[in-house]
Amino acid sequence: MEDLVDQYASYLRLERNVSPHTLRNYLSDLRQFQEFLSRRAKEEQEKKIALEDVTVHLIRAYLASLSKRNRKSSIGRKLAALKGFFRYLVREKHIQRDPLALISTPKQEKPLPAFLSVDDVFRLLGGVQGNGLLTVRDRAILEALYSTGVRVSELVGLNWGDIDFQLGIIRVIGKGSKERIVPIGEVALQALREYGAEQARKWRRAAKGETPVFLNHRGGRITTRSVARVVEKYLKAAGIPVRMGPHGLRHTFATHLLNGGADLRVIQELLGHASLSTTQRYTHVNLDQLTAVYDRAHPRA
Repeated sequence: MEDLVDQYASYLRLERNVSPHTLRNYLSDLRQFQEFLSRRAKEEQEKKIALEDVTVHLIRAYLASLSKRNRKSSIGRKLAALKGFFRYLVREKHIQRDPLALISTPKQEKPLPAFLSVDDVFRLLGGVQGNGLLTVRDRAILEALYSTGVRVSELVGLNWGDIDFQLGIIRVIGKGSKERIVPIGEVALQALREYGAEQARKWRRAAKGETPVFLNHRGGRITTRSVARVVEKYLKAAGIPVRMGPHGLRHTFATHLLNGGADLRVIQELLGHASLSTTQRYTHVNLDQLTAVYDRAHPRA
């Protein structure tokens, strides 16, 4: 199985172009299944269980063992990893039949994404006070996240050459290495200009070209975890009782656009969603807005 997993990893990386994060998770899931097969073989006093001998009953036993200590979402991902692996094995003729063909992926409960109100966003962004390098950087991070709705991985991957200050757009590399162009507002651009000037003074290098936009205190490219800490820090400082990371500002961006009348297809393009069904999660509205629309529209309200 080791060799086949290595071949599958190459296929995912080179042909499917999956992200390093996804690849790491899938390989971890496949190793976990491999460990299950080894334990099962010992229990049944067999030398090993070959992949062609894996049955639907064995897969169900594995899923049952996972249910004791994993959430439904985690089980769903592990099952997706197995399904992809076995489809690959059948297509490459390493095995004759797919033991997962009749096993459906458990339906996931999709909670509404957390988001901030417009007032809370202004409290958050207005609370970043000061002129130190890191404070100026943090202000630019928060303004850019809310102004563009980019993923945190896309934000940390930004170089100065990806920002067009004249046109008010940025170029980001999203999932599957897909490039897209996203508008960015003037307030965020001004925050980036100020940060670029501070960065050039501190590190003695021009804020342009392939130089990373957001740096840590040592002058290296900032990490996604550090950006999450920035968001958490200023939410707490603003007294906003919401627990969220950078993705929460992405949800906020999409929700505010939708509530402001933006077309769902436009939001899909801005967010870089491959499927419109992913974007449709943002079609929730808050109760105040719903009541206001009802009061205006219903003759007997």
